[in-house]
Amino acid sequence: MGGARIIPLQGEAGRPAGRGREDAVTAGTTDAVAAGAVAGRPRPPGAVDAALALLRRRLAGRYEVDDFGFDADLAEGALLPLLRPLYERWFRVEVNGVEHIPAEGPALLVANHAGGLWALDAVMTAVAVHVEHPAHRFLRPLAADLLFRTPGIGQLARKGGGTLACAEDADRLLAAGELVGVWPEGFKGIGKPFAERYRLQRFGRGGFVRSAVRAHAPIVPVSIIGSEEIHPVLGNARTLARILDLPYFPLTPTFPWLGPLGAVPLPSKWYIEFGAPIDTTAVSVDAADDPLAVFELTDRVRETIQHTLYRLLGARRSVWR
Repeated sequence: MGGARIIPLQGEAGRPAGRGREDAVTAGTTDAVAAGAVAGRPRPPGAVDAALALLRRRLAGRYEVDDFGFDADLAEGALLPLLRPLYERWFRVEVNGVEHIPAEGPALLVANHAGGLWALDAVMTAVAVHVEHPAHRFLRPLAADLLFRTPGIGQLARKGGGTLACAEDADRLLAAGELVGVWPEGFKGIGKPFAERYRLQRFGRGGFVRSAVRAHAPIVPVSIIGSEEIHPVLGNARTLARILDLPYFPLTPTFPWLGPLGAVPLPSKWYIEFGAPIDTTAVSVDAADDPLAVFELTDRVRETIQHTLYRLLGARRSVWR
């Protein structure tokens, strides 16, 4: 059995190494079409064909993993197919403005954060970028260390493209020409009471702005509707959260009262809008060290997202459809 090759990220002029979408799809398509040709029926690969092609590549070691643990072949061939039913049928996500995401080169996607029990907005945004964008790019989400300390989930998050929410990782990914996703509200956004839904919390200290300015990467504001209703937070069991060493312990209409069933998200209707990119090429790199300049740009991004959320809420017919 062959081993996977560990590859370094390239510099600013290159793309990050790793099996691209075209390679993974081509390999799966070739295997499936060949199998169909034997039976005299050339056909595109189905779910079984794609799964078998993925298994053959994994057993042969024909896949690559980058410095952050991202495994594009596994993300394309296994994780995305598992997530698409949640995206397409459970949340029925509608996307607008995907053309604002560049087809190549770096960009920083900044979004509102919610979810109560699960931060599924980051996952659905990553699926939306890959499925809806013509270039089928991968989003590299920045996440809290709590995620990567969670057994099983942390490993999957890294293989799916996630990495630690820190300036160093953001700078390296943007320098390599990647799409980076950030949810600057953090746990304050995920765990806020349902009464404060869609009211943006503070955007931290603007670290994401500094990374975008240093890389001259456009900032794409992302507004997400529907994520606040999947687990409406009615309260926070602070004592239990301290015992479990968690930032908060949400109490929702279903969790923890219904046990594991209460962890199932409610099927709210989602809308994701990618706003017009904010150009940073005219901003001096020195501005990354100017607190006032960072604050002004951070506030501009935040206000753009907040106004878009209010507009989308005003146009929404129902939480569920």
